This record gives sequence, structure tokens and C-alpha cells, in this order.
Amino acid sequence: MAESSGGALPAKVIFGKYELGRVLGRGASAKVYYARHIASGRSVAIKVFPKPRRPSSSGSSSSSSSSSSDSFIREIFALRLLRHPHIVRLHEVLASRSSVYLVLELAKGGELISRVHDRGRLPDDLSRRLFHQLLSAVSYSHSRGVFHRDLKPENLLLDDAGDLKVSDFGFSAVSSFSEDYLLHTQCGTPGYVAPEILVSRKGTTGYDGAKADIWSCGVILFVLNAGYLPFNDRNLVSLYRKIHRGHHRCPRWTQPDLRRLISRLLDPNPATRISVDGILRDPWFARDVDPDQLATMMRPQGSDAGLDDKPHRRRGGELNAFDLISFASGLDLSGLFVDAASDRVRFASVEPVDRILDRVEEVGKEEGLVLRREGEKGSAAVIEGHKGEFVLRLQVHRLTGGTAVVEVEVGSGSYGSFWNEKLRPVLRGPLHLGGLG
Repeated sequence: MAESSGGALPAKVIFGKYELGRVLGRGASAKVYYARHIASGRSVAIKVFPKPRRPSSSGSSSSSSSSSSDSFIREIFALRLLRHPHIVRLHEVLASRSSVYLVLELAKGGELISRVHDRGRLPDDLSRRLFHQLLSAVSYSHSRGVFHRDLKPENLLLDDAGDLKVSDFGFSAVSSFSEDYLLHTQCGTPGYVAPEILVSRKGTTGYDGAKADIWSCGVILFVLNAGYLPFNDRNLVSLYRKIHRGHHRCPRWTQPDLRRLISRLLDPNPATRISVDGILRDPWFARDVDPDQLATMMRPQGSDAGLDDKPHRRRGGELNAFDLISFASGLDLSGLFVDAASDRVRFASVEPVDRILDRVEEVGKEEGLVLRREGEKGSAAVIEGHKGEFVLRLQVHRLTGGTAVVEVEVGSGSYGSFWNEKLRPVLRGPLHLGGLG
């Protein structure tokens, strides 16, 4: 961003924290700006939504406001659950009287679709690397109960190293992990939407959000290889007919094993469509990648540290009074838009950090769950289910005087009983800090 000089207008500063720059993009319900975090100098993207007005008796304006509100609520809700190297990170949520600001990780490489347009199509090795990263992000999202429902190259960004970042969760849905959980909302982008979404409506059997995302991944893989859409028609009725049939023609340069994978991804029958496990075993996908690399690819990595986090917070060090105040849900604007109380719990303990985490590990192993330590000093632990699904994350922050604050993020789904019935009784003591959660 160019510095202002002479008669140029000074940069706009919001909340005394961010300096807004040029517009990076415009959508139906928001604008995205380049911005700089003043304290750290780091570049970010800020997505600005108009704050929805109170419902009125007039029809159209109320409907438009509701649509915008739903979009940023869905995005906040989804991104609060996701921390993955190939998913755009939500740093914080801010609000003024007129707008809601989502402060996001900046992907300096722009949209993937621009790369495809510039080259016509991508080389096979590059397509495979990007598809690896896409599947890693999608698989992780599904393990947290988040279904994107609008995957397309316009919503796939690239960082300055050329790595993928999935963005724009405005159409996402979050499941309860119940076995019969099905979605009914018709949403997505023509050309990328799964056939079962097109016929879904309330009162029908609904559709599986994970299988719908896999279809969209298949369309994206086709576009990376071919440079154009597998299903395309100016007439929407004709386009949807083609999608329902699932008939597509790969270009002549498509390798046979890639052709087979695309046909399994673009299976119009969701019951027989390839799953994530099937993709991991596919010869084209697994070429030149050993099983350990694949396992690492499917496992999220990265820090939960935000732009304003102090170093001792990132290392699980001691907390001061200001850190405790910042835990209060009243200062987290995300809580204005989503119910944050259901998945986060905080309490105090007089036990040593290692002993707390040992207890977590003991209970997790008794239930046959997988535990891995995180943080520089091992002050956090993540528990996963048998298929890698997120169960909970526990972080221990040391206070002065031998007391610790334990922060627990519980996954949405059937594993909620593990926290309430198994782990909670073992950890919770007389120092529960009810005012912090």
C-alpha cells in the first residue's frame, strides 16, 4: 500500500488498530479490504458486512438484511471452529454502529481462478499438490462438523508461497454429528453445486453436506486439469439437467488414472460417490506421497495465537489480570452473533499443568480416543475420535500462586457426552470460575 503524501488523503484507521487500504474484492453482502495491523505491522484482510437492521414490516429491505446477517453469522460460526494451515484464519471480529468487521488472514496470491485463467490449465503435479491441500482442508472441516457448500476456485485463495487457503464460509453449515443429520437448504454456485442439492427442499430427505462438498472438489479438480467447467450451459435448466446426469468429457490430455478419479468424484449418486478415505487410496492422488505424508496432510497444524496475543499466551505461560479480563465472553464480539457458551468452558485448578494433562490422557485412553500434545511446553492437548473427528481441545494457562486456568473447547456432536460424563468430573474442582466462560 502506497504511503500518503502531499494532498493524498490519510489512511482510514478503524478501532485504533487497523489501517484500511485498497479494496481487494466485492461480494453480494460484503467488501474485502487490504489492511495493516498497526501494532505488529502485519498485513490482514478485513471483510466488512453492513450490520443488519432490526426486522421491519417492509419486505425487500428486511429480506436483504437477513441474508447479509445469515452470511456473516455462518462465517463467524464456522471459522471459530477451524484452525488449519489451508483454511483462511479468522483473527477477530469487530463491530461499529453500522458495520461488522471480520479480520482475516491475508492470502497475498489472490484467487486460484486467476491462476487458472492466466495459464489456461495447471500442470498435473501442481494440480495434485493443490488438490492435496484442498482435501486436507475439507476433510478437517468435516471432522469438525463444518460443511462449506460453496467450494469453487473463486473461494480458494493462494498465499505468497502458492499454497491453498479455503475462504468464504458464508454458505456453510455446522452439523450436530448425529447419524441422520441432513441438510435441506439449496445453496451454492451453478456449475459447482452437487445434483442432490438442486432437488433438496424442506420436506424431502435432504442431503449429506460432506458428499456435496466432495462433488464440488471434483468440479474443481476438473477445472484445474481442463481449464474449463465440466458442466456448462447458459440456460440454467439445461445446466442442471447436465449436472443431474453427471455426464462430462475430460480433455484428451487427461491421464487415465486422473480420469477415473474425476468420474468417481462426479458420480451423481451420492451413495456411491467416492469418500475421503477412497480419495486417499486413489493412485493419482497418492502418487509420490508415502502414507505418513498423507496422514500428516490430513492432520491440522498451526497455532491458535492471534495478532494481539502476548508471547507468554502462545507458550502457555503465566496469565495476568488483563489476560483474565480478555477471557470474558462480553469482550468477544463473536458472542454477539453466535452462542459461544455451548462449546467453551473455563475453570481454575490448583493442580500442576502436567498433572492436568496426564488426567486428560488417562481418561482419553480409557475411551479409546487419540490424544496429542500441542504448544511449546506441551500446555495444550487435542483429543480426536477414531476417524480423526474433533472431540475437544484443552489449554492450560498458569496463574501466579500455583493456580491454573483451564480452557476447554468441546466439539459439536456425539462426543459432547465424553466431556460431560467422563472428563469433566475428573478435572472440575472447587475453584470453578463461572464468570469466565
